[in-house]
Amino acid sequence: MTVSLPRTAALGVLAALALSACGAAPDNASTTADGKNAATATSAADFGGMDKLVAAAKKEGTLNAIALPRDWANYGALIDGFTKKYGIKVSVENPDGSSQDEINAVTSRKGQTRAPDVLDLGSSFALSAAQQGLLAPYKVASYGDIPTGQKDPQARWYNDYGGYISIGCDAKRVKTCPTTFVDLLKPQYKGQVALNGNPTKSGSAFGGVYAASLASGGSFDDIQPGLDFFAKIKKNGNYTPVESTPATVEKGETPISIDWDYLNAGYADEFKSKGVDWKVSVPSDGQFSQYYSQAVNKGAPHPAAARLWQEYLYSTEGQNLWLKGYARPALMTAMEKAGTLDKTAAAKLPKVSGTPSFPTEAQQDKAKTVLGQGWAKAVSG
Repeated sequence: MTVSLPRTAALGVLAALALSACGAAPDNASTTADGKNAATATSAADFGGMDKLVAAAKKEGTLNAIALPRDWANYGALIDGFTKKYGIKVSVENPDGSSQDEINAVTSRKGQTRAPDVLDLGSSFALSAAQQGLLAPYKVASYGDIPTGQKDPQARWYNDYGGYISIGCDAKRVKTCPTTFVDLLKPQYKGQVALNGNPTKSGSAFGGVYAASLASGGSFDDIQPGLDFFAKIKKNGNYTPVESTPATVEKGETPISIDWDYLNAGYADEFKSKGVDWKVSVPSDGQFSQYYSQAVNKGAPHPAAARLWQEYLYSTEGQNLWLKGYARPALMTAMEKAGTLDKTAAAKLPKVSGTPSFPTEAQQDKAKTVLGQGWAKAVSG
């Protein structure tokens, strides 16, 4: 993995990048001889089959992606693999952007050639985008193998990869690394505890507050204890508002980072060559797991390439590449049964006990509202 910034940039970055309209997106490359249009295709079969979809995508020649750092869940290998296989250039804008940045780009660039074709969103943000009517229904070939609870019945979004909230720690700078949320309250961690962004904009930070809530007597229905937890470590001086990135870790600015286990595990590999001993623990007192969700922009300027990208991500090759990035792919169980799972990569995943459970759409909506109303106050001052 090549280390770059994680996906938690402020909205100001997007504003600086949102230039004037570049004209409506052409769709002639995405229409077959018999008049089938990729922009309305709800499956490859609906477009005339994979061969026709591939041909149309190659004719478009470009895929607009956003907020995909190369080191995030092995996206660098996925992007390179897609380009090598189909000869389609993947243009990634604002790689360090947040899920909310992605939604803003879709709404602000409607009808523009610079609009994102595809989105990789924190699950609560995918739900929000679907509610706003921003996503196109599309069923990949392996849609039926995606667990029922991990996909929208209308196929506007479906989970792609996931993991657990973890605590990453620079063992050379921190004498005793914390392994639980209770540990993070100890005075010895003053000014050292960071999140990967703002939980009102970033899926990973949102998960971090949810995990803290579970560790503090909360539940999927009650994220308030998580807010209270961060208010407490802000008050005692342990929390730092510095957004945790690989760069801040290397500089010693964020020696303790609450983030997804696949990111922290990936950083551990990269940091070895840089003299950083990065330890990763999934806290037993706040075991929160979540998936990110994949979707096609309803107004994608390259609709065929967008759909082909989805097919690639949910192929055996794509799913195993996420697995090599320490992320748990949505089709992991199905692939294990089929004997197509990369067993070597699976064996390297951070160890976790128990069966994961996930908050419902209503619970996530409620949690986002609570965070929106109270996060700034919790960590101010």
